[in-house]
Amino acid sequence: MSFFTNKVVIVTGGSDGIGRALIDALIGAGAKVATCGRHYDKLYALQLEYSQIMLHTMVCDVSHEDECKRFIKSTADTFGSIDIIINNAGMSMRALFDDANTDVIRQLMEVNFMGAVYCTKFALPYIIKQKGTIVGISSIAGYRGLPGRSGYSASKFALQGWLESLRTELMDSGVHVMWVSPGFTSSNIRNAALNGEGIGQGESPLDESKLMSAETCARHILHAIEKRKRVLVLTFTGKLTVFMNKFFPSLADKLMHRYYFRKGELIK
Repeated sequence: MSFFTNKVVIVTGGSDGIGRALIDALIGAGAKVATCGRHYDKLYALQLEYSQIMLHTMVCDVSHEDECKRFIKSTADTFGSIDIIINNAGMSMRALFDDANTDVIRQLMEVNFMGAVYCTKFALPYIIKQKGTIVGISSIAGYRGLPGRSGYSASKFALQGWLESLRTELMDSGVHVMWVSPGFTSSNIRNAALNGEGIGQGESPLDESKLMSAETCARHILHAIEKRKRVLVLTFTGKLTVFMNKFFPSLADKLMHRYYFRKGELIK
């Protein structure tokens, strides 16, 4: 019997990338899963693959508190409890701060940070009762601010700081709190990254075929949940970036600038 057998797991943003891989792995392990997303067609296609006994879906924009409240209540009404919440829904950006509208920064904060706050707030009573787990899918950008991703970095720094506070607050409750920094993983988040005007760019600047697969990332995340790890940092590049930024921050600045800029122009 798997650790996840009959556990009720929420995965926000489960129609693509890491979220979708998590759903496939969790249902394969016997969990009952609830997910949400903004696009009905993607959720409908996902629901066709699994029975309603195993998967509950709902259209929900996590940047709207009332929609998060309805989603969490619907999940609890459907399955009777909530054991684990994986705050995965997120978006990115590629634009220099000087070129970006402040609305883009706000949108990233509302989805990446406030979305996790809203969903966790309403799921918390159930998770405390179950002595369950709260997970935030963060990023290396939560440890090291990335040029051209100022809003994304800010949202992930905020997410990790909030989860660390929450972890300390819940120490006596038996609730496990962790965050994951996947590093560069093959997913749709770069294709959907916003430009300075808040428009999706529709393409990735990286060779996605050379990145860690979403399926491999999902396996690492579920293993870390089972082992109740505090933090999970994935990929060699991700671990090296965190190490360099902690112990050699000035050198990390120079290396990061060299990686992202050519002749003064942002290239990644």
